Amino acid sequence: MIQVQNLTKKYAGRTAVDSISFEVGKGEIVGFLGPNGAGKSTTLRMLTCFLSATEGTASVAGFDIYDDSIEVRKHVGYMPENVPLYPDMRVIEYLQFRARLKGMRAREAKRAVEEAMDICSLAERKFSIIATLSKGFKQRVGLADALVNKPELLILDEPTNGLDPNQIRQSRELIKHLGERHTILISTHILSEVEMTCGRVVIIDRGKIKASDTPQNLIRRLRRPGEIILEMKNEAESVEKKLVKLDGVENVTSSQAYGGWSVFNLKTDPSIDVREDVFSLVQSSGWKIRELASRAASLEDAFVDLVSNSDEQAKSNVEKKETEEITS
Repeated sequence: MIQVQNLTKKYAGRTAVDSISFEVGKGEIVGFLGPNGAGKSTTLRMLTCFLSATEGTASVAGFDIYDDSIEVRKHVGYMPENVPLYPDMRVIEYLQFRARLKGMRAREAKRAVEEAMDICSLAERKFSIIATLSKGFKQRVGLADALVNKPELLILDEPTNGLDPNQIRQSRELIKHLGERHTILISTHILSEVEMTCGRVVIIDRGKIKASDTPQNLIRRLRRPGEIILEMKNEAESVEKKLVKLDGVENVTSSQAYGGWSVFNLKTDPSIDVREDVFSLVQSSGWKIRELASRAASLEDAFVDLVSNSDEQAKSNVEKKETEEITS
């Protein structure tokens, strides 16, 4: 559905997107992740033909973004981060207006608008003035606009931006439902949502692709220490000395909890499950325990590690360049 090869966008004195390449297959739901300023929105705008690329190529549904930009737009439904709405129009008027702009005839536009409003649960608000709608309903209007021409590909830039937890949950379920009929490329900062809705993620940082894989594979590749939480009522120093001697335990830290309880945080070798040994030690020592739990790595951990490594590499390159300038 999407094929990107060495796509680049340069501004005066700055490269926003630096020769990136990736693909999105038909029927996939792909998360496009990155910190602020990483080049996410710039990439999405190039794919939707809102911005021209400086170098490289990209195609959507088999159409080139340079030579067939009109065809690309026909196959794409785009919802930008800040949805541009006409606040003085009614919901149904705005969507019918947008449908006609997208080349639909009056009768076709009417059916398409009704269907889009039904999908986005807007039927009860179709005669409401857009300015009177809540943030959540305005986002739904923007999504209905993206859906009205029944595109093969949906590109959603921060679709849950500014929504409350209930609205985010509703949006997540809606995106899953839409994924049954559309290919979806979604940019968001809410990594837990990506982990639950996306089959694959593409991580971009400083204009470059850092990873492209399923959330599960990215987490497995981390090889970061495991984490075990142990809460009990004992002398912290003596407990730490015994815990750190267990095979697979790399580090132990402790903190005080309410009521004289202590919380111990164990960093462990990710290839060794030490919970059984910890429990045996607790039993043999007669310690009073009220919690023993493990924390698995998440997509957020993978994201932070990849971006942190990028920051460290960038800092190292700057220091190396400064050293070379001084010595020369």
